[in-house]
Amino acid sequence: MKRKSILITGCSSGIGQHAALTLDARGYKVFATARNIKDVNLLKSKGLNAHLLDLNNVESITQAVNWLLKENNGHIDFLFNNGAYGQPGALEDLPTEALRLQFESNVFGWHELTKQLIPVMRGQGSGRIIQCSSVLGFVSMAYRGAYNASKYAIEGLTDTLRLELKDANIDVILIEPGPINTQFRANALAAFNRHIDIDESVHRVAYQQQIARLSSETSGAQFTLEPIAVTQALIHALESKRPKLKYRVTVPTKLFAFLKRLLPTRWLDSLLAKG
Repeated sequence: MKRKSILITGCSSGIGQHAALTLDARGYKVFATARNIKDVNLLKSKGLNAHLLDLNNVESITQAVNWLLKENNGHIDFLFNNGAYGQPGALEDLPTEALRLQFESNVFGWHELTKQLIPVMRGQGSGRIIQCSSVLGFVSMAYRGAYNASKYAIEGLTDTLRLELKDANIDVILIEPGPINTQFRANALAAFNRHIDIDESVHRVAYQQQIARLSSETSGAQFTLEPIAVTQALIHALESKRPKLKYRVTVPTKLFAFLKRLLPTRWLDSLLAKG
């Protein structure tokens, strides 16, 4: 049987790297990407076929697509959009440029990559696009507004794309993880320090709690899972004849999806404010 091929973004660590290594061991032809050359070289040292892909750069995206198609005879079975980061900070403290950068990586880069690969999937008559969203793609938490907004955007784009591709034999699927043990917190802390002026903010006391949370090597959130939980959902999305449209991973994601349907908005706000 022909090996199924998949392009994965954000493979430097965490969910993306675990998925790439697991699928490679499972027999997939994995094309792993990362935005920094040192991470690309690390992926190659682990035996993966890897390439540079910076979601903030259209030229980098195009070069990665050209590499993929050259390496795989113009074919791709699956795309796993995963590469993203979180920009913490109260919205009133957040420079508009920081919000713009959040959307460049988490939304616009995904759109550009997906847009370039859809014609390939249309031409071959099949494909699956899996988007790694978040519980924060349908419920909001304080000091996570930029990330919330980017994931809400991904949810809307994904739902729309699914409707537009329904007759093209291209499945469009969401994975919505809750807390997962990754490098996400470290990257978020770097973004926070880069863009937020703590001393001049009315939120400075609350920010100290955020800094303590982000500085921790492991998540202190209850029900935190390891990246394998997302990979398991991804495998089902890839291999099921009738995949789910949304995979909710971790107890908090499943719980808040239920509570959002059940509770008045004010009650839900009260619960989320404690997070």
